[in-house]
Amino acid sequence: MILSMTGYATASAELDSGSLTLELRAVNHRYLDIQLRMPDELRGFEGVLREAITAQLQRGKVECRINYAARSAQSGAALNRGLLQQLAAWNKEVQAALPDARSLSVADVLRWNGVMETPTASADELRATLLDLLQISLQEFSASRAREGEKLKDFLLQRVEKIEALRNSVMPHVPAAIAAYEQKLITRLREAMQNAPIQEAGDERIRQEIALFASKIDVDEELSRLASHLTEMRRILSLGGAVGKRLDFLMQELNREANTLGSKSVDAEVSRSAMEMKILIEQMREQIQNLE
Repeated sequence: MILSMTGYATASAELDSGSLTLELRAVNHRYLDIQLRMPDELRGFEGVLREAITAQLQRGKVECRINYAARSAQSGAALNRGLLQQLAAWNKEVQAALPDARSLSVADVLRWNGVMETPTASADELRATLLDLLQISLQEFSASRAREGEKLKDFLLQRVEKIEALRNSVMPHVPAAIAAYEQKLITRLREAMQNAPIQEAGDERIRQEIALFASKIDVDEELSRLASHLTEMRRILSLGGAVGKRLDFLMQELNREANTLGSKSVDAEVSRSAMEMKILIEQMREQIQNLE
């Protein structure tokens, strides 16, 4: 499976003490760069979260953002029965000592510090919930990266086919260019000898010139290496996994052959094909930066 380095996923959970939300997002990067953004009370779990992310991802700039919204006193809170009884006892004592004193109202009691108890989560509960949310997010994250990776794979294979078609179209142009050059030499020599029959010395000179010309424009090695690199690209894409760095290296090799092909060209069609190859290679190179 080919994986893109870009992706997004989120998961949330409700606890008695509040709600937890974990968000994962990533963009391309040469190495694995993890940034964790979370409340200070959750910083103690940073190490275990990093380990879990590192176990599944190899490259990319990954941002993991965690939000924790604690329950308010009006949501899920309970009365502190012990303190409530103590306040009732104090109220009676004060009333007995000071009959004119105003008795505590319900509002007074509820505003008393500590009379409303808000649920709190234990460290073990928070840790387990965070890891569960991270695993859910990583699964969704990996699925989205796989879908994007398949799209990139199809994109690359389409470009490979186009480059291969251009390579095949170049092959017959080289012999044709040599034949045209040979005819051009013969014409020039005949004109120089005022249309007299070409002598043996002239024939030898023509053969030497043609051989020199053929060696200068010979692109058999370049075309052969192009075919080899394209075959290797198909093999790597079929294997899947972390292919980004290997494909990036192949782009350098393909570009080198396309450049040499263009520099040796004496035919407009070959030059056009070499330029088209370079454009396709650059398109692939840009997309390969997004692959793990």
